[in-house]
Amino acid sequence: MVASLGKDSGYVPYTAFSAKKSYIDKNPDIIQSFTNALQKGMDFVSSHTPEEIAKVIHPQFEETDLETLTTIVTRYYEQDTWKGNLIFEEDAFTLLQNILEEAGELPKRVPYEDLVTTKFAENATK
Repeated sequence: MVASLGKDSGYVPYTAFSAKKSYIDKNPDIIQSFTNALQKGMDFVSSHTPEEIAKVIHPQFEETDLETLTTIVTRYYEQDTWKGNLIFEEDAFTLLQNILEEAGELPKRVPYEDLVTTKFAENATK
């Protein structure tokens, strides 16, 4: 491995979930339940060892032996790759837009407050 993008770039939101505002407005309980489930996964990762995490996720990566999977999880763990919560902060949003813009994939920037809601993630951390 030459470099770690996660370690060198900061918290980049590699995974994001989106829904239309109309869906969110009509289904806040579904959105909250989904977010709570994701937060439980984040809580599990932050409270277990790489070995324990690798054992739990191994069925999803059957083609990878447990030792290799443990090595990969350990790398993420040591680099502090996982955040403790799902709150999509404005600085991470800006970093993501910078990356997309530099790659020529973002024709126009979008204001954070126009696209992001953190209320469900904030509720999930309580």
